[in-house]
Amino acid sequence: MNRMEKRKIVITGMGAVTPVGIGVSAYWNSLTEGACGIDEIRGLDVSDLTVRRAGQVKDFNPKEFLSMKLVQDLEPYMQYAYVSALEAVAQSGLNTDSSRVGIVMGSALSGICIIGETNQQLALNQKAAGPKFLTKAMGNIAAAQFSINHKIKGPSLTVSTACSSGGDAITIASMLIRSGAADAMIVMAGEAAICKPLIQSLTKTGALSKTGESRPFDKDRNGFVLGEGGGALVLESEDTATARGARVIARLLGCANNTDAFNPVSPDPSGSGAADCMKLALADAGISADEIDYINAHGTATKMGDIAESNAVRMVFGERPVLISSTKGITGHMMGAGGITELIACVKIMETGIIPPNVGFSEADPECAVNVPKDRLEGQTIRAAMSNALGFGGQNSCIIVGRV
Repeated sequence: MNRMEKRKIVITGMGAVTPVGIGVSAYWNSLTEGACGIDEIRGLDVSDLTVRRAGQVKDFNPKEFLSMKLVQDLEPYMQYAYVSALEAVAQSGLNTDSSRVGIVMGSALSGICIIGETNQQLALNQKAAGPKFLTKAMGNIAAAQFSINHKIKGPSLTVSTACSSGGDAITIASMLIRSGAADAMIVMAGEAAICKPLIQSLTKTGALSKTGESRPFDKDRNGFVLGEGGGALVLESEDTATARGARVIARLLGCANNTDAFNPVSPDPSGSGAADCMKLALADAGISADEIDYINAHGTATKMGDIAESNAVRMVFGERPVLISSTKGITGHMMGAGGITELIACVKIMETGIIPPNVGFSEADPECAVNVPKDRLEGQTIRAAMSNALGFGGQNSCIIVGRV
């Protein structure tokens, strides 16, 4: 292969664990039906908090998917990532027992819950830290556990770039395939960080919705709603997938990452950093903005965040009314896992021509001058789709996928 020629990358497997369904089919059906997964927080006493709603994973029994040992060894954020990866690998039919297969894990907050719970127990002299505390708290152990059980011997990395972690995990996996370090990569992400310290902290920053509703791009939006879950993809070089007769689901056309270099929490209000990231992804894909027919926005429903992203979209696409939506009105903000589950939504939108309804969106904000359809659309021809994930610290991720 010519060193200057980039290896083409395809997606051969997808998996999801979300607040609106376990498995890609259940997740996608809920998206198209507009079935919102945001509800009163369960399993945590939030009576003393002002924020009491979140998008939690429901009807998930890890014993249906994992051995008892793994159930005991993995924290929920790890379980969600692991089970998603099981689905993705099963769909792909990939033989993982190889030094040419690698894995990348993404998580914004990893074991924040077990760290907080253990510290509280220690402070109250209720319980000493257990022998598995460290391996449950460390984000890379999710990938390590999957590698051990599936004999994955290639590159193994863990990414923590706030809410762009899932998208950046995809970018790193693509770089490893393009470089020749691997022929196939499992990309997985998981988040389960609905705990009091995080809720209290985000409430004080004003980032969380006071009403417990996620309303991306709506004029009455008032913050994001916490979500949790997992997502996974199997990425392969096209030549490897072709050689083994794999079914290709979609093409990974371009990836990009950059930073605003502006503020630890707030996005650059101009949107210039996010715009540059989208331009980098387009350049990586070798296509123009006119070839993008749909954008799955980061769209968290924060006042300034949605405005900044809208500004960025206009910088890249001008007055062209490219379709844009956010699935966070349905799932809540799944943080690191969202970068993968939202890309899965892009793939399904390309496959079906269906744009899910924008749950929570009622009336457009004049400061967000982008084309957000309120209701479900059908019969759309989506040649290529873009997924944005923008995180604290000014982290920007943009992934572009195309039809087979």
